[in-house]
Amino acid sequence: MTFTGVEGEWSELGRFLLEREYLTADWLPAFAAVPRARFLPDVMWPHDMDTGTTVAVDRCEQPELWTSYANADVPIVTQWDDGRGEGRGKVPTSSASMPSVVFRMLAALEAEPGHRVLEIGTGTGWNAGLLAHRLGTDSVVSIEVDPKVADAARERLSAQGLLGRVLTGDGAEGDEAGAPYDRVVATAGVRRIPGEWIRHAARGGIILAPWGTHFGHGDALVRLRMAEDGGRASGRFLGPVEFMKLRSQRSPFAGHAAYVPDGVGQADRSTTTVTEEQLLGDGRFGVARFAVGLRVRDCHHQVSDKRDGARPVWFYGLTDRSWACVMFRDGHREATVWQSGPRRLWDEVSAALDWWRGAGEPGYERFGLTVTVYDQCAWLDHPKNAWSL
Repeated sequence: MTFTGVEGEWSELGRFLLEREYLTADWLPAFAAVPRARFLPDVMWPHDMDTGTTVAVDRCEQPELWTSYANADVPIVTQWDDGRGEGRGKVPTSSASMPSVVFRMLAALEAEPGHRVLEIGTGTGWNAGLLAHRLGTDSVVSIEVDPKVADAARERLSAQGLLGRVLTGDGAEGDEAGAPYDRVVATAGVRRIPGEWIRHAARGGIILAPWGTHFGHGDALVRLRMAEDGGRASGRFLGPVEFMKLRSQRSPFAGHAAYVPDGVGQADRSTTTVTEEQLLGDGRFGVARFAVGLRVRDCHHQVSDKRDGARPVWFYGLTDRSWACVMFRDGHREATVWQSGPRRLWDEVSAALDWWRGAGEPGYERFGLTVTVYDQCAWLDHPKNAWSL
């Protein structure tokens, strides 16, 4: 397929996205007219998908490499540590998502001309620009919590003639003044759907967000349809993604030393026949760990690197100082378990795994979420099978 006015690597990316059905025909004009490169800073940190590392690229010093990454299907970090320092920091806090993820979400949003869209998390402004090109600038409102990021996005959008309203504030609070919105889309991960999004979404509208539990950093994209009588939204998960979290919903995990200052010697010890493959075999985006997180509330887990054939996996309670560790060893039929505190966290995790396997190891698409202004429930197969989160 030929893209009018589109050349080089951006056109190649377009063909790649079309072949894999990430980019749909209705978003082709926006893709061609609003290249991601126009919304990226001169210094950025692409994630190299081959090596799994984040590299610094300066447009002034490496223009060809910069352009290559800008036109590639890779995520790009654009800010570290909430902008407190210069250069690379410890924690990435703003980014440009992979184009494949961006267009998957735009397709799932089902936004049509005439719809009004509230975007949570402006970031670079590229997603808002794509929406504005398709729907019109008067139809798109975007909220960004970081003032400097918001200012930069406004400048880029204005330069492209695509500036709608870009508000500076906490996206969790929505936008009462502009409500109701036909579509609400979040480009930051959430652990709870804010009640204000329910209040500000139109009846019959769609809320699309990367949603997950505190069990891990991964999310799953959920599409919720507002009830016609308002006050409630429900829908299924579409598949795994991973986003930086809404600042007001970041993990409360206090760090390993707060739980295990003196080692595992004083903890209760036992064994388990659960294998490393059963718990971790399908990777960080695996549905097993997603399902466990839905069942084991207020728990965070960390998978340590394997050394000398041994891999510890840690679990930490987020409402107390309960913790557990399971140590998998290559060639051993049983793994050692240590547990401490009022919660038996490994017992909860093991029971959740049994539940998931007993249900036929359901994939993401069989899980769903129902949300009101005040609470949220997960469910398997049907909302009648819901449990509170």
